[in-house]
Amino acid sequence: MKVFKFGGASVKDAKGVRNLVEIVKDNGLQNTLIVVSAMGKMTNAFEEVVAQYMIAPKKTPEKLLDIAAYHLEIIEQLFEPQAQIGAKEQVSAWLEDLKIFLKRNKSPKQSFVYDQVVSHGELLSTQIIQQYFQEQGLKSQWVDARDCVKTDAYYRDANLDWEATKQAIDTQIKKGGTYITQGFIGSDANNNTTTLGREGSDYTAAIFAYALQATSVTIWKDVPGVLNADPRIFNPTQLLLHISYREAIELAYYGASVIHPKTIQPLQRKEIPLFVKPFNDPKQKGTVITKGHPIVPQIPCFIVKQEQVLIELASRDFSFIIEENISEIFQLMHQYQMKVELIQNSAISFSVCVSNKYGRLEGLVNALQAKFNVEVVVGVALYTIRHFNQTAIDRIKNNEKKILLEQRTQETIQFVVASPAVD
Repeated sequence: MKVFKFGGASVKDAKGVRNLVEIVKDNGLQNTLIVVSAMGKMTNAFEEVVAQYMIAPKKTPEKLLDIAAYHLEIIEQLFEPQAQIGAKEQVSAWLEDLKIFLKRNKSPKQSFVYDQVVSHGELLSTQIIQQYFQEQGLKSQWVDARDCVKTDAYYRDANLDWEATKQAIDTQIKKGGTYITQGFIGSDANNNTTTLGREGSDYTAAIFAYALQATSVTIWKDVPGVLNADPRIFNPTQLLLHISYREAIELAYYGASVIHPKTIQPLQRKEIPLFVKPFNDPKQKGTVITKGHPIVPQIPCFIVKQEQVLIELASRDFSFIIEENISEIFQLMHQYQMKVELIQNSAISFSVCVSNKYGRLEGLVNALQAKFNVEVVVGVALYTIRHFNQTAIDRIKNNEKKILLEQRTQETIQFVVASPAVD
């Protein structure tokens, strides 16, 4: 089988859904699994629902009205009047199910609520697309990814149970057909919905590909392929025509947004090629990711992670920060769910750049202050350059007024800066 993944920008409107269908038809309907994200910016919209709910849990979040209107407008533009009825009923049913959850929920844990709510973006998008396939006379089967992707209960960034997932996929997916399923979502042992982390739909595609021993995975994006930098921040950028699994993992680890960090590992284990191609120009070759191929062209790659936190620790009595101290620091990072992006230490100081994804920075700082002098700088940006040269370094330094930390290895240089650069 082959696996296609379509992101939110690819299906943000009726035109995008029609284009998805044409791409699938051009590449062959049979033996195809289609993984789809939430439409447009709907993940952000559902995150607002969660935020509103946590403030006023007894009040139906107003954002749900906007979400309903957005999907209903796509349906009206996509279907003939008579065919709209079924699709609208599906949307209404899913949103009513969500309202019931919000009324009955007793859990105060925001991460649990987040996964039960935000997952509806993918459920809605795939229901609409499945209805459109049927309306076009195309045979396909809608699959609930929660019946296939089995995880632990680490909400918002769940860990996969590979054995249970493979068994479930073998049961749900039969070779020869056309299947439509959701990216990003799964379920735990109690059948509560879990999510795989933002942009996790790429990872979902790789999970299915691994379990199905797929011939290839194609990620359809609103960019020409894997670029050497984010075009929203850097100008100009260049297309990378061919890279290795290892290089893709490195780029994803440092924060390249075009590929989810966990996507590559299951593909490289079975040497399944990954194609990243432009949704709006599907005839273009895009980027190919395979085993052992050098990066083509060999150019610096720029990656930016914004809204990071720089924490600087110093021993109070000028004693060395040794292994025992570092172990304790990392235990606290794990306890407070901080993703460590960069570390640097000297004899009596320790600096760490982290992502405060779960909003637990205050608790971490209070815990660290029990033993260390602590300085915190919020809102910093972490710049990474792979395959750097002096011109690439100057490109960052010449645009930054204050570099707080610098670190380099043979292939990679990183800067923590006080504010994002504008190139």
